[in-house]
Amino acid sequence: MMATFSLPDPSSLDRVAYLVGFPIAHSLSPLLHHAIFSNLGMNWAELLYETEALDSFVALMRSEPKIIGAAITMPYKMAIIPHLDELTPEGEAIGAINTIFLKTDSNGCRRYCGTNTDCIGVREGFAANVPDPSIYRGKSGLVIGGGGASRAAIYAFHHFLGCSPIYMINRDKGEVDAVISDCNSKGFGQNIKYVSTVSEAERLAPPSAIVSVIPNLPPRTTEEKMTRKIVETFLSASQKGALLEMCYHPTPDTEIDALAREKGWQVIMGTEAMIGQGLEQAKLWSGIEMKDLPRDAVRTAVRNAFSEEREAWCAS
Repeated sequence: MMATFSLPDPSSLDRVAYLVGFPIAHSLSPLLHHAIFSNLGMNWAELLYETEALDSFVALMRSEPKIIGAAITMPYKMAIIPHLDELTPEGEAIGAINTIFLKTDSNGCRRYCGTNTDCIGVREGFAANVPDPSIYRGKSGLVIGGGGASRAAIYAFHHFLGCSPIYMINRDKGEVDAVISDCNSKGFGQNIKYVSTVSEAERLAPPSAIVSVIPNLPPRTTEEKMTRKIVETFLSASQKGALLEMCYHPTPDTEIDALAREKGWQVIMGTEAMIGQGLEQAKLWSGIEMKDLPRDAVRTAVRNAFSEEREAWCAS
């Protein structure tokens, strides 16, 4: 794990959240929440719950009196849904849950609520790093990739930043078709356009905001090489904007990052989105508004952890 602090004994805590998934030993999430809670003087923590049996966590969730919620990661973002009492509009629309928080019903019983704060992370990545995010309203957005994270990016572009149209480029058209179909079924897929050729990209109005959700791997197949050429075409347009690079582990120095900087784009590191979604989780768990949470302290903690990780990675 990158963090240089030790996770506390649950019995010593006033309240506890869990990070649930497999494998998760490398996650920065406990460090992020440690920075939040310690700066607020709260004896709370997020603890790792690494398991290949989701039912074991569900039993803990329903029996632990100190629990405030959970962060859910792979492979359980969809599998957790049947175990929850309700979903937020974000969770319902994106179809994947990364956060559980609690409500109390009229009888004083717990209700377990699922949401997706990844879309908040995308929103906050731009909002915290560009002077005026309203500039994106009515302008094109671009999502590079067609996996699960692309849905959160599209949701953020559509509902928060107001981008229209939203372009998608990806090596696998079938993945994009599935994303568009899912988004259409939830009412926000009507302005998504798959871009498959360089000539098509050259004819389109260039994007102002880009989110890249692909791994940092060199293109090898014909489809991957075409995708990279389309990326280069959009980045080479005279109009520049901001690109949020969601790939940051084991290093944020990705090929997309380097290409965007070379072409004159502002690059926002994916840890900014990770911080934004973590602050939203803390808001849901604590009831403290995001503006009152210690964003700068979290940035410092994450930056220090990455400096340590980068030194270790470069030395290996």
